[in-house]
Amino acid sequence: MYNKVKLSKRQMKEDKFTSFMLTSKQYASENWQFIVIGVVIVALAIVGVGYFFDSQKVKRTEAAELFSRAMLDFRNGNNQVALLGFKKIVDEHGNSDNAGQASFLLGKINFELRNYPEAIKFYETYIEKYKNNPLNLAASYGGIAASHENQSEFELAAENYQKAFNGYQDGPQNGDYLVSAMRNYLETGDKLRAKDNLDIIRAKFKGSLLESRAIRLFAEKTG
Repeated sequence: MYNKVKLSKRQMKEDKFTSFMLTSKQYASENWQFIVIGVVIVALAIVGVGYFFDSQKVKRTEAAELFSRAMLDFRNGNNQVALLGFKKIVDEHGNSDNAGQASFLLGKINFELRNYPEAIKFYETYIEKYKNNPLNLAASYGGIAASHENQSEFELAAENYQKAFNGYQDGPQNGDYLVSAMRNYLETGDKLRAKDNLDIIRAKFKGSLLESRAIRLFAEKTG
C-alpha cells in the first residue's frame, strides 16, 4: 500500500511537470514574436549601456585634450585663443573633471583683459557649480570683488572680499582680502564694519606689515 501511494505521488509530480512543459511550449509557440522582441530589447539595452560608458570615456578624453591645449595657449600669452578653448569645455563638457578649472580660468583671463562682467559671470559659475577647491573658491570671490571695485561698485566689492576671507580663513591671501574689504567699507562710509575688519587684522596679524598698512589706511580714511 505504501509503495502504491509513493508511486501515485511520483506520478502526480511527473504529470504536473509534463503539463508545465507542454504549457510552456504552447506559450512559447503562441507568443514567440513577443519573446524575440524581449530578447532584442535586452540585447539593445546592454549595447546601449556599453555605448554610454564608451561615449563618456571619449568625452572625458576630449575635455582633457581641450584643456591641455587651452592651458598651453594661456601660458604662451594667447589669451583670446585660450578663452575659446576653456569656454568650449564649460559649454560642451560641463560635467568633466576639467570644467571647474576652466570656468575659474575664464574668470581670471577676463579679469586680466578687463572684461569685468564676463569675469564676474565665470567666477560665479565656478562658485555655483564647482567650488571644489577652497583656494579657487576664495580667489573667485576675490576676483568678483576686484571686478566690482574696478567699476567703483564699492559695496559689492566689500561684500565679496569679505566672502573671500570667510570662505578660506587660513588661505594665503586672507589678510589681503580683509584689508581690501576694509578699504571698500571705508569707501562706502561704513566705518563700523571697516573697524571690525581692522580689529581682526590686529589680532590675526599683530606686528606684521599688513597690520601697519591696515592701521594707516583706516587712519587716512577716517581722519
